[in-house]
Amino acid sequence: MEKTDRSYIRYVRYGVQAYIFFFLLYAGYRFYLFAGQYENAAQQIPGSPVVSVVSRPASVEGFLPIGALMSLKLWIMTGVFDRIHPAGLVIFLAALLMAFFLRKGFCGWICPVGTLSDLLWRLRRRLFRIQPAMNRRIDVALRSVKYILMAFFIYVVFIRMTPESIAGFIEGDYYKVADVKMLYFFTRMTATTQISLGVLVLLSLAYRNFWCRYLCPYGALLGLIAVFSPLRITRNNAACIHCSRCARHCPSQLQVESSERILSPECTGCLTCVSQCPAKGALEVAPHRRYALHPLLFALLIVSLFFGSLATGRLSGKWRSAVTGGEYRRLVPYAASLDH
Repeated sequence: MEKTDRSYIRYVRYGVQAYIFFFLLYAGYRFYLFAGQYENAAQQIPGSPVVSVVSRPASVEGFLPIGALMSLKLWIMTGVFDRIHPAGLVIFLAALLMAFFLRKGFCGWICPVGTLSDLLWRLRRRLFRIQPAMNRRIDVALRSVKYILMAFFIYVVFIRMTPESIAGFIEGDYYKVADVKMLYFFTRMTATTQISLGVLVLLSLAYRNFWCRYLCPYGALLGLIAVFSPLRITRNNAACIHCSRCARHCPSQLQVESSERILSPECTGCLTCVSQCPAKGALEVAPHRRYALHPLLFALLIVSLFFGSLATGRLSGKWRSAVTGGEYRRLVPYAASLDH
């Protein structure tokens, strides 16, 4: 048997994940400073300008996926591109494109929640030898939850809401500061929020990728789109030595060792199985059984498609919010009490 070492793939993915994770932490801090410039505007002299020292980072709109889903319908039905949070729609479109062409690459390489889930699990594995396994029937039942949530949001947005109602919502005061309200979710946590997040952290330590596997409707949508992706993890049975490392290390707990082509919507395209496989030619990411795609090329395509989509949004003028400083001055002091 000819051996191969492709462990470097994992570290390439870790590098991409770390870059995006820390960039978003920095963007979140900048947005915190940006919002703080307007929080006390109500106590200032009427008509006095708010000196904007920190500019607003548009990337925080990636945390508004439901708004992006509504914007997507409005764009499809009317051709009107969201001018309030355009970056959110651009990021959402990038994730959808990645899912179609590159599996759930957004989940496996880009999503900061997925990165945090990976970190929690690696921490737990270092601290404790025992790895609890979810009962199979409970696992299947829980996995259905994210698809139920996805179906609910799609039903509400695409069936119940009209383009006119979506346009009215997008242009309303609530949506204009939806990013600020999301910021307050983290900076002004209620006891309920703290308890909920604490429970999720504990469950993520006990069971690998608990949020991604069982609760994330975003990942469920990307997974269904990824079913139509031309790329698959493909196993060559003749080269396989049946060491089970691929299945044992798969974050999505897929039975890679017993499959010729991974068709599951749970596959995130993280290439963990490929990086763990010691047998040359046994596992590849491929559009066809005969044609393998080099893992580094796959990683390059992930990065290029994501950041290329963001660059396209910037160059086409679909990135910066149209919300003015005056509107932020008017709305931010009352953002916490705004209701839609």
